[in-house]
Amino acid sequence: MNSYLKNRLQSFRYAFRGLRTLFEETPNARIHSVMALLAVALGFWLHISTTEWLAICIVIGMVLALEAMNTAIEMLSDFASQRQMHPMIKKVKDAAAASVLIAAIAALAVGILVFLPKLIALM
Repeated sequence: MNSYLKNRLQSFRYAFRGLRTLFEETPNARIHSVMALLAVALGFWLHISTTEWLAICIVIGMVLALEAMNTAIEMLSDFASQRQMHPMIKKVKDAAAASVLIAAIAALAVGILVFLPKLIALM
């Protein structure tokens, strides 16, 4: 196996290790995952369209990716500051957390737009 392919495989190992760390050490990532699974189950149950699936998949990916970035920023900030709260570190961590909140609100809006009319039609 050439070194290029070995390096690519190693990068996937690092990424999967990061996923494991994310879900083992970040309660919010687990909450987001449960919500994503519920959205997927609801999507199958309600037979949403391909376009609706695209929207659901994009916001699920966005929320989880931003949660991973937020976690990385928090871990790096804690390490760099030796867990001493510096005003700038606080701003960085708050801004990173805000990015996840914004994505989660967007995901909620997509969920409402996709699922609510279908749920109302069932009543």
